Amino acid sequence: MKRILTLSPSLAALLRGVFCAGALALSGLGTAWADDSGAAPPPPADMLPPIPAIAGAAQAQQFTLANGMQLIVLPDRRAPTAVHMVWVRAGAMDEVDGTSGVAHVLEHMMFKGTKTVPPGEFSRRVAALGGQENAFTDRDFTGYYQQIPANRLAEVMRLEADRFAHNAWPDAEFRKEIEVVKEERRMRTEDQPRAVLSEQLFATSFMVSPYRRPVVGWMTDLDAMTPDDVRAFHRQWYVPANAAVVVVGDVDVTQVRALAEKYYGRIPARAVPPRKPRAEPVQVGLRRIEVKAPAEQAFVALAFHVPTLRHVDALTDEDRDALALMALSAVLSGYDGARLERALTQGAQRVADSADSAAMVSGRGPSLFLLMGVPAQGRSAQEVEQALRAEVARIAHEGVSAQELARVLTQWTASTIYERDSLFARAMDLGSNWVLGLPLDTEDRLLALLRSVTPQQLQQVAARYFGDDQLTVGTLVPQPIDPNARRKAQAPAMGGPIR
Repeated sequence: MKRILTLSPSLAALLRGVFCAGALALSGLGTAWADDSGAAPPPPADMLPPIPAIAGAAQAQQFTLANGMQLIVLPDRRAPTAVHMVWVRAGAMDEVDGTSGVAHVLEHMMFKGTKTVPPGEFSRRVAALGGQENAFTDRDFTGYYQQIPANRLAEVMRLEADRFAHNAWPDAEFRKEIEVVKEERRMRTEDQPRAVLSEQLFATSFMVSPYRRPVVGWMTDLDAMTPDDVRAFHRQWYVPANAAVVVVGDVDVTQVRALAEKYYGRIPARAVPPRKPRAEPVQVGLRRIEVKAPAEQAFVALAFHVPTLRHVDALTDEDRDALALMALSAVLSGYDGARLERALTQGAQRVADSADSAAMVSGRGPSLFLLMGVPAQGRSAQEVEQALRAEVARIAHEGVSAQELARVLTQWTASTIYERDSLFARAMDLGSNWVLGLPLDTEDRLLALLRSVTPQQLQQVAARYFGDDQLTVGTLVPQPIDPNARRKAQAPAMGGPIR
């Protein structure tokens, strides 16, 4: 499920290492929302492109293995390749204070061997099969994947099932790898001023929700982490009933199911630990933070608490508002020359070099809507903040036209359709939908729902969710840059997982 509707390069640079995504869409639902009296209708159907089917691609099928593990299979015979993934519904939000980052450290340690596979051998064997592999950690989940020739699927399923059930490594391997993770934190967060701002923005926006902690972990927690902390997290959460196997590609469903039962279904069943609710209290006043760091330009980010999309059928009012917020973000920054770009970055009186928005409305935890910008030469972060809010207020007062909304929904439709050419993207969608408890065909459903959004609904959410009480503002205050400082590495993006 797509957590962020639009993701520009500057937004990606801010968000790396903080959040990850999946995807959503819709068909055959009829009118998604009740028609309010006097409400403007959604864009006429002739303004929107049709939603084509994918040649050679069947519907995904889901099975429950003997031990409770889920299997999701989507045949796609356009090329003789397959993507194999294991998704664990355990990420940074399942950690406890004092062990932040342990989900990500475990992801690293999963490559360090089992009783029968030495450290590093997993990756060597996948490469020998002609495949590629990696892993990712997010607040909501951890995932492992291989993209291989379809006729080598059995080998990677055997390897992955082995490390899921029997991950084992000496303490010496942990002591080496924890230093790798610390360096990753230094390069991707501590050496990146906007990443530092992002980390502190989330830590301030959330008081109770575990989303306040960075996925990579606080450095003090990494310093104090022990091998047994990592082993305990694996033992607690890596249980069959808390995981799903996803296979997409040139495969036969019956054969894949038999392989899954052979390799994964034999892992002993264990109960998933109970999860205690950690609901975020309602914010009751504006919060502000400043981050002073060596940087060439200032930066400002505004985070508003907004509803989370929990369902794509039997919608609640919060679900409807979350969908409208996704469309609002697309109107603001979803295409070249969108509202924020036109109003803030163009013309002689421009106030910003860049301006973006993000509707982060999916996840196991609470949601935020972000507005952000980089001041132009001679302009201040405060001016950019005021200009960003003014554009949302303008929509709240004046609304948007059906033509403008149709344009952004056409962009969304095209993006969703192009994604379907990628086996990896489709596997990511299926896995993240499973993590969030959404239907496997959520992409198709969401696409239809978004096409039923009305201009009035955008106007309503623009008026409802962008006041001071639910707002946290973070400002990067540039400090002089040391010319002798080490060259900074590229920051990982918040719209994607930590790998």
